[in-house]
Amino acid sequence: MTDVEFRDLSKSFGRHKILENISLDIKSGEFVVLVGPSGCGKSTLLRMLAGLEPITSGDLLIGGVRANDLPPQQRNIAMVFQSYALFPHLKAADNIGFGPKIRGEARPAIDEKVKKASGILNLFSYLDRYPRELSGGQRQRVAMGRAIVREPSVFLFDEPLSNLDAQLRVQMRTEIKALHQRLKSTIVYVTHDQIEAMTMADRIVVMDRGEIQQVGAPLELYDRPANKFVASFIGSPSMSFVSGALKTTPEKSWFESAGGGRLALGGKTVPAGSTVEAGIRPEHFVIGEAVDAMAIKVDVVEPTGSETHVYGAIGADTVRAVFRDRIQVKPGEMLPVSVAPGNIHLFDTATGLPL
Repeated sequence: MTDVEFRDLSKSFGRHKILENISLDIKSGEFVVLVGPSGCGKSTLLRMLAGLEPITSGDLLIGGVRANDLPPQQRNIAMVFQSYALFPHLKAADNIGFGPKIRGEARPAIDEKVKKASGILNLFSYLDRYPRELSGGQRQRVAMGRAIVREPSVFLFDEPLSNLDAQLRVQMRTEIKALHQRLKSTIVYVTHDQIEAMTMADRIVVMDRGEIQQVGAPLELYDRPANKFVASFIGSPSMSFVSGALKTTPEKSWFESAGGGRLALGGKTVPAGSTVEAGIRPEHFVIGEAVDAMAIKVDVVEPTGSETHVYGAIGADTVRAVFRDRIQVKPGEMLPVSVAPGNIHLFDTATGLPL
């Protein structure tokens, strides 16, 4: 097993800075997901780790060895790409065994490695097929098998599920997670899909504009986001934000929205008069009149069977609420809601930082 360290790593293309002062330790055997919007630098960071992009400044250590100038073939890393990158003229078995073959390994050893990888990935029935004869999920498993036979120290995945339909993505998420648990390997996985990050990672690295915003376990990021960006990015459906101000008396504190509704803050100590945004997870809205409540003006209702999703507005702010009940509400109606004080996230409007 091998650990990975980024020490003040930066990357620029000319005057355009892509990554700035990235510092991150990835432990041996850990599943770390780099997540963020398109253009945040996550794929560039992965390519620097693979040796496909030169490092502008800082240090990269793999297994304690400085790897800045090591060529890709000497890093003992295997990469699985979004586009599969299979050889169309080779059958699945030959694609999987291609690496050992070009390294000059004996045919019996190659066959044994292909057999082992195929067993892990349930590919025995497809070894004689060409890539064009395989589904997207099967091709991705072949690409994973090709990585496994290299027996690398670190696996890199660059948005490997982006080309699959929704049902296959769920299946492949499970297979990749099971692969990690079986091999106990170090995995660095890049995606823009925070559901993939939440369901697969030991730790998530949230990136934006070339910088790390927060690093932590999935539920840590969900429950205690470091700033408004992380709060808005982690969670599906995403957190809603309602603008307003904080009010306080000797007896209590509350949040008062720009639209006039209010939410009790319980025993929270707040700077009265501060202009803030209240962040509320969709599942934390509770229907019903309360002493401290506000109302959603309903725009769209989406019944999904197990849940009812309500899109609407509180004042000028768009919100989304999710209820486990099959509620009867129509567009144009006002839906009274409240939120428990412990489920209200307050962010400074100017800085985006939590209060």
